[in-house]
Amino acid sequence: MTVHTTEIEVRFRDIDALGHVNNAVYATYIEQARTAYFRDVLDADLSRASTVLASTSFDFRRSVELTDKTVTVKSVVDEIGRTSVSMSYEIRIGSDDGDLAAEAEATIVSLDPETGEPTPVPEPMRAKMTAYHDL
Repeated sequence: MTVHTTEIEVRFRDIDALGHVNNAVYATYIEQARTAYFRDVLDADLSRASTVLASTSFDFRRSVELTDKTVTVKSVVDEIGRTSVSMSYEIRIGSDDGDLAAEAEATIVSLDPETGEPTPVPEPMRAKMTAYHDL
């Protein structure tokens, strides 16, 4: 299975009073990775895609600090349903083989732009994800 990777700089603003990346920032990291995934794999602009984030969950394994400089987010599609896509992420310190800082899961749902109701995942999107990840 092909894994999409995104390297992200750890910024001073990400750090909390305890000196590590605040837990809420991890959601931003996977959002940045999802944006890059849409651009690189789907040739799409996430801000123009008719999708919504339906759920996220995180398991934190190790603190990330400013001195770590970067994290690498590894993204995969686990399942493509009728109207939703389940993705999983690994957030690693530094390179893609660095220490595991967190694992995350997210579900995105395709929406009809006119009604705002769930709609089937567009076939071009489904085909690109299926081909990229050998699903």
